[in-house]
Amino acid sequence: MSSTENQPSSNFIRHLITKDISNNKNDGKVITRFPPEPNGYLHIGHAKSICLNFGMAAEYNGTCNLRFDDTNPEKESIEFMQSIERDVQWLGFEWANKNHASDYFEQLYNYAVLLIKGGNAYVDSLNAEQIREYRGSLTEPGKESPDRSRTIEDNLALFANMRAGEYADGQFVLRAKIDMASPNISLRDPTLYRIRHIHHQRTGDNWCLYPMYDFTHCLSDAIEGITHSLCTLEFEAHRPLYDWVLDTLQTPSHPQQIEFARLQLEYTIVSKRKLAQLVNENHVTGWDDPRMPTIAGMRRAGYTATSIRDFCERIGITKKDSWIEMAVLENCIREDLNNNAPRAMAVLDPIRIVLENYPDNQVETLEVSNHPQKPELGTRSIPFSKVVLIERDDFAEIPPPKFKRLITGGEVRLRSSYVIKCNEVIKGDAGNIIELRCSYDPDTLGKKPEGRKVKGVIHWVSEQQSLPAELRLYDRLFNVANPASEENFIDAINPNSLETLKNCRVEASLAEVNSGDQFQFERVGYFCVDSVDSSAEKLVFNRTVTLRDTWAK
Repeated sequence: MSSTENQPSSNFIRHLITKDISNNKNDGKVITRFPPEPNGYLHIGHAKSICLNFGMAAEYNGTCNLRFDDTNPEKESIEFMQSIERDVQWLGFEWANKNHASDYFEQLYNYAVLLIKGGNAYVDSLNAEQIREYRGSLTEPGKESPDRSRTIEDNLALFANMRAGEYADGQFVLRAKIDMASPNISLRDPTLYRIRHIHHQRTGDNWCLYPMYDFTHCLSDAIEGITHSLCTLEFEAHRPLYDWVLDTLQTPSHPQQIEFARLQLEYTIVSKRKLAQLVNENHVTGWDDPRMPTIAGMRRAGYTATSIRDFCERIGITKKDSWIEMAVLENCIREDLNNNAPRAMAVLDPIRIVLENYPDNQVETLEVSNHPQKPELGTRSIPFSKVVLIERDDFAEIPPPKFKRLITGGEVRLRSSYVIKCNEVIKGDAGNIIELRCSYDPDTLGKKPEGRKVKGVIHWVSEQQSLPAELRLYDRLFNVANPASEENFIDAINPNSLETLKNCRVEASLAEVNSGDQFQFERVGYFCVDSVDSSAEKLVFNRTVTLRDTWAK
């Protein structure tokens, strides 16, 4: 392997930071932050931002903060904060400092007072609808509020009363005084503070006056000494406001905002509002449903942190929005599990095989490799006895062309054991196959049969020693590439996104599995032990991904 193969791919942010360091900007320091709002669980789009912010900091021997943008307590919770911390750590990253926007409420308020004193902000009595009407459009300039000419003294008094809780929600807002004719609508006197009489999960009832994101974010960055504020492209139009606030207040630190394209992954929704709708309307079982694009859901489905980091590196960082095929993500986990997941056998739809010439009470113990290319993963013991179970579709009375599995009068090898031959098909009154009467060749354990060629190999489990298990076959939650473009994205839900198989049998070696353990069930797919519902009394496995990309078919 060449020395460059493990190097991260180049991107424009890496070029910018390298240039800043070469110019000794920020004294050569790199300090980034990941600033989620705790109003839901993180999703795959956040994973891209996490990998970028923490990755850039690590690459340049800098630091990255985790900061909760907790300025909208109506939709936020401690549960969401805890889930965010868990997901960041699971992805393999550690923050230098854990901060909250609410840590800075007093400082932010004082900065707002400074804006008022400088004639750069005013208290406005227009309601939200009126503010929208006054703002104008892309082709028409805005119109100044009648309150824009309030005196500084009146504004200071009103703002103090807003903090004191003397007014109702929506009665007043604080707005920046910039330019109502600006071609950039975000500079047309944006709202900086609004009144919300609601309990905050950290500050309790100390505040009823909450800062807006555009005011909070730039100042929080400045307070923390962030050097490079990396955010997605929808904030590009807000960058002039970001800079206006910091320049007007002359903050000691002025971070550089840099925008990159957000992740757009086919067959997924990454709007937290819509994800919450899926949860609240019970279209999924929760934020950690394995069909959800949340990090918690992907973890429960069996995605590894390595595969997600690999995915984020492969798709790269660009300035142009583009759609990523789901196959790219699935190939990342498929490659990871193919290299690292131990093998096991599971039969999803069992049919009995009675080996008529096998001793009745005999049970053999076969030592089988856990991974064909990794002897360091060791071996496991698999029992073999007179009655085994195979997949129902591994047998055909009337085989289709090129069928290489078991047929009446034909032979097939049971994986890692013997060659068997089907002699008789036993059917019930309804004509359904109950069992197959077969014989085994005792001279074919670990070697080819003499004088004949057996092409097919199928998996199996011993009936008596196998364990009952429920297998959940998860697939893509939506059946269209861009569900957000549908008139109602709920209508695009894939009705076959989950198939639950309750009568499966798995090999005896899986009796002692732990939550989250991952396996390749040979010839079936990659599975993990469900972290919520699986127990020693009831094994539940979630399918992470199929062995091959079968979606198009």
